[in-house]
Amino acid sequence: MRVKTRKGLAIGAILLSTFLAAAESTIIATAMPSVIADLGGLELYGWTSALYMLAMTVTIPIWGKLADLRGRKPIIVTGIVTFLVGSSACALAPSMGALIAARVLQGIGAGGVQPIAMTIMGDMFPPKERARMQGIFGGVWGVAAIVGPLLGGFIVRALSWRWVFWFNVPFGALAITLMTIALDSRKEDAIAGKRPMDYAGMALLSTSVLSLLAAASGYAPLLLAPVSAIALALFVHVERRHEEPLLPMDLMRQRVIAVANASGGVIGGVMTASVIYLPLYAQAVLGASPTSAGAIVAPMLVGWPLASAASGRMLFALGGQVLVRAGFSVVALSAIALDYLVHHGGSPNALRVCMFAFGTGMGLANTALIITVQDSVPFSRRGVATASTMFFRTIGGAVAVGVLGALVAHVLHGRVPEVVLDALLGPDHGKSLGEGEVARYRGDVQAGMSPIFHVLAAMAVLGAGLGMLFPRVVVGASKDLTAGEVV
Repeated sequence: MRVKTRKGLAIGAILLSTFLAAAESTIIATAMPSVIADLGGLELYGWTSALYMLAMTVTIPIWGKLADLRGRKPIIVTGIVTFLVGSSACALAPSMGALIAARVLQGIGAGGVQPIAMTIMGDMFPPKERARMQGIFGGVWGVAAIVGPLLGGFIVRALSWRWVFWFNVPFGALAITLMTIALDSRKEDAIAGKRPMDYAGMALLSTSVLSLLAAASGYAPLLLAPVSAIALALFVHVERRHEEPLLPMDLMRQRVIAVANASGGVIGGVMTASVIYLPLYAQAVLGASPTSAGAIVAPMLVGWPLASAASGRMLFALGGQVLVRAGFSVVALSAIALDYLVHHGGSPNALRVCMFAFGTGMGLANTALIITVQDSVPFSRRGVATASTMFFRTIGGAVAVGVLGALVAHVLHGRVPEVVLDALLGPDHGKSLGEGEVARYRGDVQAGMSPIFHVLAAMAVLGAGLGMLFPRVVVGASKDLTAGEVV
């Protein structure tokens, strides 16, 4: 089916959706130490983000396929509504268990927001205009990145961490309103709505990913690792035979998509874990406030849109291969520098410079990668192709956060009593403990968290190596652009 698009309103809705996703990452990372200080449950720190990302990861390809089969508008609106219900439940959560359950619902909705927003943008613009628009969307991401940690820290101190989740509601409601007005669903192809969904594939993929994350986090690995492998093998078997596979195997075998997914998965783990665990390090070791801790992460999401805009301009002159290789190499160097700074007690300003460089590398690579992937497939598969790149990036993040969360909880429980860690993360930053104890325990936390950043540096080097395999592709050669119309 084809849908007439009011471009101005549609762009506004996508900008709001982008703002929602960008602000979520920095606000939540800033607020989580305060959540732990209030609700307790350090051992569940990683799960609040890991299960959110798991839910988002599992549902991204499902939302993407639904967007191809059922239309972009109803799917993205459903995703935003689900995200807002989950956000409200997070704000009302009485315990860490309830918060984690609400984060799962929020993650399910998030899986249908950003991927479909980017798919709609790909539908509306041919590659050259799409590259230019990336700069605009990147600018919104940068504004949200700057505002997010500052606003999050202010909300936590002035009100409470619960209002961080209420923050999503007005922006999501406005995005729904604009999206409803902008996209006029007019069914011209009734057959499109009758194509079968791959329910078996959904169940098998969910089982494989959930088992993988649980095993990686230390829960019955000898049982769940084989379960994950078996479910994955069955998933591939089903996908090869289904009329409308969730992740088409022939699509996954294309070199541009295969390399984009593999390298993006590894780098996604580095990016997500850095955003989650650096604020914890800043508050527990450096004694930073929630606002200051968020400001350490924020430069990554400032460098990203600036480099993304530049990447969009350079894409047709240099090609995606050069930009992906250069961007992921910068990410690897930044992760190595971050590891050094954390291990040797670098200053907050040095960490900020490092995160800015990290974001610059991500911006250079990601714009070129997404546009090249979208241009390599026909219109009817653009939704699932776009979703696949985000699926592998988020699954990398979910696994990395889950594994590293289990690691840091295990190490810190052996070094730092929970009551002490709660005090270090509290509003007085451990002053009630005495100067000598504060210095000693901060050193213990620093030593306990150093292995996390060793792992992230190694992962970044691996991701950069995979990025070197990205093929040389002429962007804009595809004739199936269907610009200006979305389904």
